[in-house]
Amino acid sequence: MKLGYARLSTSDQDASMQIEALISVGVDPNRIFTDELSGAREAKERPGMKALMDYASEEDDVYFWGLDRIGPQ
Repeated sequence: MKLGYARLSTSDQDASMQIEALISVGVDPNRIFTDELSGAREAKERPGMKALMDYASEEDDVYFWGLDRIGPQ
């Protein structure tokens, strides 16, 4: 299954570009996990990333818009 992850650093950002990119590669909108917080926080401290990791299985593929969305810059 294709899963997606989108992260916003601030509340004034809009995730639509990230989400549209994920959908365009076949990720079901209901399988996109999101966070709105700084990338400086470890992945295990982000609720959306934690939910994604808890949900994902070895057979799943995880998509994200850019490397800076999943980890510190």
